Amino acid sequence: MSAVPQSVPFDPLRQRADFPLLARQVNGNPLIYFDNANTAQKPRVVIEAVDAFYREHNANVARAVHTLGAEATSAYEAVRDKLARFVNAPSRDEIVLTSGTTQAINTVAYSFALPRLKSGDEILVTTMEHHANIVPWQLVCERTGATLKAAPITPQGELMVERFIQMLTPKVKLAGVVHVSNVLGTVNPVRDLAKACRARGIPLLVDGSQAAPHLPIDVQALGCDFYALTGHKLFGPTGTGMLWARKEHLAAMPPFFGGGEMIREVRIDKTTFADPPHRFEAGTPNIAGFVGLGAALDYVESIGRERIAAYEHELLGYATAALKSVPGLRLIGTAQHKAAVLSFLIDGAHAHDLATLLDNEGIAVRSGHHCAHPLMQFYGVPATLRASLAFYNTRAEVDAFVAAIARVRKLLG
Repeated sequence: MSAVPQSVPFDPLRQRADFPLLARQVNGNPLIYFDNANTAQKPRVVIEAVDAFYREHNANVARAVHTLGAEATSAYEAVRDKLARFVNAPSRDEIVLTSGTTQAINTVAYSFALPRLKSGDEILVTTMEHHANIVPWQLVCERTGATLKAAPITPQGELMVERFIQMLTPKVKLAGVVHVSNVLGTVNPVRDLAKACRARGIPLLVDGSQAAPHLPIDVQALGCDFYALTGHKLFGPTGTGMLWARKEHLAAMPPFFGGGEMIREVRIDKTTFADPPHRFEAGTPNIAGFVGLGAALDYVESIGRERIAAYEHELLGYATAALKSVPGLRLIGTAQHKAAVLSFLIDGAHAHDLATLLDNEGIAVRSGHHCAHPLMQFYGVPATLRASLAFYNTRAEVDAFVAAIARVRKLLG
């Protein structure tokens, strides 16, 4: 696919036509899909790529010399190259293919952090992290006597950057930060945080799950040490993702998950492991899923990430103004720099009740804690309603959403 020139006006209706599921009805109404931060829909080219792999090329990777095995391995390894270009990694050998961000962060927790931590050490994250960037650190802290600490945020949902930097004491052996909050939409100043960490010799891991679908990613410009992303939020299949890590880190990290295809030689008394990245990829991977992810990356690049970001920024502004006009609605997260995520509450209505009634109108939004309990505790709420937008969403859908909220509020009294 060739990229569309930046000067060409963005047409969300043209992009919608590429997504078969968006044409269906739910409860007798046209589907309005506002749950993209949970998982994004898949374009036809991704569906067809997965189907074609199983129909024409299905075989295991890195195991067979026959034609199907060579085709499968070539298609699978091509995605590593695409991911390296997608995040501007210096080398394809710095790309570890994972089942998603959760596996990527756990790989860093157990292969990088665990061997280095001792009692009295600290890991620093932020209050707005997803559980995937909290729980793995808690587990390795429990095993080592280290402590997990969280930098505070403002009521607007912005990281207190100066406080984060102040908390980078010599005790901190690793820091982790979400690039874009899945609840608030806040875009964190990763480059500034990485510069502060680097000045103190502290490795920085970035959770890029929500950033990858919305923003251009350049790990070299960001200056971090680890970057994780998830394929299914990037219009690809579930069970796919990536960990990028600096080559020197990967070379020093022992594998924590063992099995086939991550070895050079196995003896009963000793195993010699493969070089990175393959030493972190034990077992048979989700081959068809990664072929689909490769198609998703091509699709996103053909649209243009700058064009996507510009359109979503405009749509976010329109949706924010529309929601602010709803009586009794409280936005959670009003940072100056945001991606297209809107969390909110409405006076007198529980988020789950609202989500259920909106579903009756064909509108898919998420309600709950969004795998961010500490953030809910900070705001003193059990849950929020979240509308998360993508480039295939439209102003007309926003208008229908706001009108549906008005109808639903009447039902709730």
